[in-house]
Amino acid sequence: MSGELNKVIVKETDTLKNLLLELEEQHRCIIANDIFGLESCVSKIKIANKSIAYIEVERRKLIENKVMMEIIEQAHDEELLNNYYKIQQLLQEIVLQKNTNELLLRQGLSFTNKMLNVLNPARETATYNSYGKVKNSMR
Repeated sequence: MSGELNKVIVKETDTLKNLLLELEEQHRCIIANDIFGLESCVSKIKIANKSIAYIEVERRKLIENKVMMEIIEQAHDEELLNNYYKIQQLLQEIVLQKNTNELLLRQGLSFTNKMLNVLNPARETATYNSYGKVKNSMR
């Protein structure tokens, strides 16, 4: 079982590396303001996610609801342990890249909305509420 699990983990590592590459490409498109490139990244990321999900199902069939660390400790396989740690490292990199991309996209949307408000301000009369904050009221 350890050999089969190791093969699945290696395949999972390859697909995770592919996802990381796609996220890095998305980051490049965000920085370059390449809207059409961003649109193509979405479909590539979805395909990578589907591949990961397929391999994850394979892995779960092999381990049968057991904890991975228990299986690795019982197998006493150094290669399996190293591959497991590689996946953990890769997952951390993916989460970091995904969060960075999300933050940059939100920042860009916020900037765009503020610029739109400057160029086309609301036509409402601003008044103060009981807390001293500006509230918009239509008259």
